[in-house]
Amino acid sequence: MENTMQAVPQNWYLLLSTFMFCIGVMGVLLRRNAIIILMCIELMLNAVNLLLVSFSSYAGNAEGQVFVFFIMVVAAAEVAVGLALLVSIYRNIASTDIDILSKMKW
Repeated sequence: MENTMQAVPQNWYLLLSTFMFCIGVMGVLLRRNAIIILMCIELMLNAVNLLLVSFSSYAGNAEGQVFVFFIMVVAAAEVAVGLALLVSIYRNIASTDIDILSKMKW
């Protein structure tokens, strides 16, 4: 039985990952909602994870998959801290707009 990763050419994974990463970058640059910005950062991390898994499978070793595990752990911690900050900010100013946050006095 043929491996599924070997049946799909490596170029397709590279193209899909590049497309996902570009969508994430455009979302971070163009959107003003903090929740959407966090989702776009997660999309960029998943694009990198897809590349690492595809290259790891193509090379026949598990090093890339180990890196993916650590990236997912860091991403989960980032989401937990980011959402906790957003909930705290939303309770104070009732908005998640980045422009309003930049006008706040610290």
